[in-house]
Amino acid sequence: MTDRIPLEARTPRMEPLARLPVFYALQGKRALIAGTNAGAVWKAELLSAAGADVHVFAAKFSKDMLALATTPPQGAITVHARTWIEEDFKGCAIAIGACSDDEEAARFTAAARDAGVPVNVIDKPAYCDFAFGAIVNRSPLVLGISTDGAAPVFGQAIRAKLESLLPFGYARWAEAARNWRAGVQASGLSFNGRRRFWQMFTARAINEADRAPEPADFDKLLAQTHGERAHADLGSVTLVGAGPGDPELLTLRAVRALQSADVILIDDLVAPEILDFARREAKKMMVGKTARGPSCRQDEINALMIALAKKGKRVVRLKGGDPMVFGRAGEEIAACRAEGIAVEVVPGISAAQGAAARLKVSLTHRRAARRLQYVTGHAEDGKLPADFDWAALADPKATTVVYMAGKTITEFMVRAIEHGLDPQTPAIAISRATRDDEQVIASTLQDLPNELTARAVPGPLLVLIGQVISAYDAAALAPKLDEMPSCSERISC
Repeated sequence: MTDRIPLEARTPRMEPLARLPVFYALQGKRALIAGTNAGAVWKAELLSAAGADVHVFAAKFSKDMLALATTPPQGAITVHARTWIEEDFKGCAIAIGACSDDEEAARFTAAARDAGVPVNVIDKPAYCDFAFGAIVNRSPLVLGISTDGAAPVFGQAIRAKLESLLPFGYARWAEAARNWRAGVQASGLSFNGRRRFWQMFTARAINEADRAPEPADFDKLLAQTHGERAHADLGSVTLVGAGPGDPELLTLRAVRALQSADVILIDDLVAPEILDFARREAKKMMVGKTARGPSCRQDEINALMIALAKKGKRVVRLKGGDPMVFGRAGEEIAACRAEGIAVEVVPGISAAQGAAARLKVSLTHRRAARRLQYVTGHAEDGKLPADFDWAALADPKATTVVYMAGKTITEFMVRAIEHGLDPQTPAIAISRATRDDEQVIASTLQDLPNELTARAVPGPLLVLIGQVISAYDAAALAPKLDEMPSCSERISC
């Protein structure tokens, strides 16, 4: 094994966008609408709600447009009983046309563009500089959803889903944030302190969305932040479990940690897709340890974490699986504590859990296993650990999960069989569990090493051994399940 230095990882490039999502400030600005159909009425309502000074031009007006002009949501709506002319576009920030045909749409778009005004023609995307999407309104918290016209019904369904997830109380907390921002800026807090204030504010807003924020909330949060000032300025380290690979298996807490990090130290075994959830401005550094390739030494990783935290950085140490399961978390926690660095652990779904879920195999089936044991396939020297309890590993009623088994599975197999484990015990090797390129090799303990050699599967590799593994074969499992009495045949379950 050769040493390597931590390397900065490039932030993934933005994938192509069908539309650039922007939020346009229209307070007090002139907006032009041509037409009076239902689409024009809705756009007039939107523009007024955004504070625009809306001018509507049409030969005659619908009752809905006249009623809206009488009681606009915010900005004034003025109706002009005539068709538009080119001079009407002067000074406009935005123009929207409800045009009956392509000829009218082309004239309207040309006039707007000649005046340098962004234009939208309702239901005619070929004549539009921008598009409207579905809106979730918790103003000043506003979400816009666009499918670029590909599936409007899908966009509306997503909007409905988001509406159900976002309490209306978020609007009051977002408004409080706007009102309190100047006070936070003038509080004397450092950059890290101010960010800590908003993190605590966010936690309170999410947990107490049903009540309105009060001035006392601002005072309490500010006092709490000042009380943590030294801690905030010092920075912190958070050990985050990235799970076995599938980004959808990240916990909400892990996502929040990734989105608030200044620096992310990444293991090689972390799936690249996980970084899509990270704060784009965060510095990302590869500090992985690989079984066969160059590796960063643990003491170097510890020193880097501590140095960054002492500079006031919020450091996330991103680890595959769960950091507390063969992730060297204990060494990193001890190093942080020795230097007085605040350290937190965000658990992740372990590789064993992810593998079992994908294989649809219960690791603790009550008729096949009395014990579940996790062991590592190599010690600090890269060899099979010399102090295994082989009697326990050879127990036919145990399910054994071997982590990092790629180099030592052959020796493990030989020693386990020597100590009494049946060579025909079912075994599965699963590579890159839960990822799109996952590979599964189902075999017996005796034959598995040869099959792994023949297939040359990539890491990370996990090996599961025990009678429960027979459940991976549905045909073999069926008769066993048939023999089990149903709850209805028993007095109690």
